[in-house]
Amino acid sequence: MANVKFDSKSFNPEAFKYSTERVPNLRLNEMRKSKALRGSGDIRDVITSQNGTAYARIAMRGLLDGDAVNYDGQTDIEATSTKTFERGVVVTGRAKAWMEKDFSYDITSGVDFMDNIAQQVAEYKEGLDQDTIYAVLKGVFDMTSTKGAEFVKRHTNDVTEVGDGLMTPTTLNSTTNKACGANKKKFTLVFMHSNVATNLENLNLLEHLKYTDKDGVTRNLDLGTWNGKLVIIDDGLPTEEVEEVVDGNTVNYTKYTSYVLGDGAIDYEDIGAKVPYEMARDPRTNGGEDTLYMRQRKVFAPYGISYEKKSQTSLSPTDEELTKGENWDLVHSGETTASKRTYINHKAIPIARIISRG
Repeated sequence: MANVKFDSKSFNPEAFKYSTERVPNLRLNEMRKSKALRGSGDIRDVITSQNGTAYARIAMRGLLDGDAVNYDGQTDIEATSTKTFERGVVVTGRAKAWMEKDFSYDITSGVDFMDNIAQQVAEYKEGLDQDTIYAVLKGVFDMTSTKGAEFVKRHTNDVTEVGDGLMTPTTLNSTTNKACGANKKKFTLVFMHSNVATNLENLNLLEHLKYTDKDGVTRNLDLGTWNGKLVIIDDGLPTEEVEEVVDGNTVNYTKYTSYVLGDGAIDYEDIGAKVPYEMARDPRTNGGEDTLYMRQRKVFAPYGISYEKKSQTSLSPTDEELTKGENWDLVHSGETTASKRTYINHKAIPIARIISRG
C-alpha cells in the first residue's frame, strides 16, 4: 500500500510518515540574481505616473554630433541640435495559483501542504523571471530590422563550425571586441552552461575565486573568472540539438548559447500588482479547498534596445511573444522613415552571445 496516492501526495494508509524535505529544485536562476539587472527610476516613474500603463516610450538623450567648422573669422558657425531617442518598454504580467485540499491535511495526519507552497513562492517567481529574461534575450538576438540584424551579426560569435566547435582561449576576447571594440571593458559577466564551463576548466581557462577562512586557510569558491570576467554557470541557458550529415554519416551535437553581459545590461523594475497575493477558501468543493493566488507585473528592458510591440495580442506579452525578433529594435530617434532615423551606437550596448558546441 506504500504507493497509494491522494491528490499526488504519497502516503501509506496503514503506517505513514511524511518526509519534511521538498523535492530539490535544480534551477539556479543565476541570471535573475546577478548584477546584469539594475533598477531604473525612469522606467518606474513613467509606468507609475501613467496610472499603471502596460507599455511606455521613454526618451533617451542623444549625444552631441556634427563637424566643427574652421574658426577663422570668416566662416559662419553652424548650430545643430541633439536628437532624442525613443525606447519602448513593456510590463510583463504573470499569475499563478496553487490549491490544496483539506483532506490532504487530514489523511497525512496534519501535514500543512499550503505552508510548503508558501515557502517556495519566491523561488518559483525567480524561475518565472529567469524564463522571461531568456525570452527577451532570444527576441533581441532574432531582431529583423536592418539595424537590428546588424546588431545581431556584430554581437554574435558562432564558433560551432570552427575546429571542433568548442570555446578556445581567444573566444571571449574576440567576442567582446567584435561587439563593442574599445568599449569591451563594459562586459563583466559570462553566463554559460555547465558543459561549456567544464570544457574551459579542462583547458585551465577558468580561475576559481578564493577566500581565506578565519584560520588562515585559503579555499576555492564555486565562482570563477575568465579573462577577468565573472563566470556564472546555469544549465537553464538555451541549447539546441543538431543533427547533420557529414560525409554520409549522421552527426549529432548540442549547440550551447552563452551570454556575455555588462553590469546593468538589463533594466529591471518590479511594478507590482494591486493584490500580489491572496488566499481563497472554498468549503464545498472536494470537502474543502484552500487556494493561494499570486500576481506580478515586471519590466525587463535591455539597455539600448526598444520593445516595439509589433506582435502582441494582449496587454501583457507572453514569453513566446517576447522571443519574436519583430518586437525588438535598436533605440532610435523615432522618425517614421527608417532612413531618417539616428540609431544608438551598437558598441554602447554590453550584450553579446557565443554559440559553441561546448
